[in-house]
Amino acid sequence: MISKLRAHVLPVSQRRSLDELTQDLDLSSGDTMSKRSAFWTMLALSSVIAAGGVLTDSTATVIGAMIIAPLSTPIMGIALGSVQRRRTGSVLIVLLACLLVIAVGMVMSLALPGDYDLLSNRQISSRTSPGLMDLIAALATGLAGAVALARRDVAAVLPGVAIAISLVPPLVVVGVCLGKLSGWLALGALALFVSNLFALVFAGMVVFASLGYATQADAAAGRPARSAYAAMGLLFVVVLVPLTANTALTLLLNVWTSRTKDAAQQWLADEPGADVTSVDTKARTMYIHVRTPEELPPVRSLLDRLEGRIPDGIPVVVDASRGRRIDAGTVGD
Repeated sequence: MISKLRAHVLPVSQRRSLDELTQDLDLSSGDTMSKRSAFWTMLALSSVIAAGGVLTDSTATVIGAMIIAPLSTPIMGIALGSVQRRRTGSVLIVLLACLLVIAVGMVMSLALPGDYDLLSNRQISSRTSPGLMDLIAALATGLAGAVALARRDVAAVLPGVAIAISLVPPLVVVGVCLGKLSGWLALGALALFVSNLFALVFAGMVVFASLGYATQADAAAGRPARSAYAAMGLLFVVVLVPLTANTALTLLLNVWTSRTKDAAQQWLADEPGADVTSVDTKARTMYIHVRTPEELPPVRSLLDRLEGRIPDGIPVVVDASRGRRIDAGTVGD
């Protein structure tokens, strides 16, 4: 069954040889000087472009940086080297590349004003709270990339894979957040990158091993492949646990936000023209944005309505459209 599926997904007539893959993914083979020169040049340029796109909140610019970013090459080189049980230097290259991109983000963050709200930028906020679906998408993208690399006839999909997998942008966000001394946000963006990294390596190892790119000695012994997969499985669990926890927390926040909005609408039900425009959470505080032509009703009744609907101890702030902000208090007090 597995062999039939492999023959269908990766037909023998379209499979690239091991030498072809090694030439493309191993920066230490062939014309090393030219390969590494091209890699570092394009990585530096893509980092600057990504940083510009992040700081200006430009999705199009960030996508452009994704297309030209070459970071997936040594990452897939790690997968191929792991399957072959061969050191290629790809791990060191990826580590140095990460440090370069983070440094670019930190330098570019100097252009931001001191009171800049990082979470108001969609390019930053969307990459600082990864969830389980990000890991699932990264796994699927990694499989697509590995299959595209292994087949001669689908190389045209590689730009789409580059856009789908987020590598350079989250590292830039790490640098920007570190530059603004926001360690927790930087840690969230780093978690997104690490999950994508592991997904790419794991998917690459699965595809390359299924094609028999491991050496005959390794295939006969079986131990190297098992140890490599065991190591990747352990690392995957390390990434999976926080992403799953963050996903659960996000779902809870969505439930609490919805309940808060319902309670706020009931609170304003007797006020003509009053409406709740939105509800969001920042720094463990619930912000209720309202629009009203008149004075707001007593906030104590709002807190009473929220009690039992959301956990006690959550601070609530009412932000009125006329520029008035009221610290309503804490639920349960």
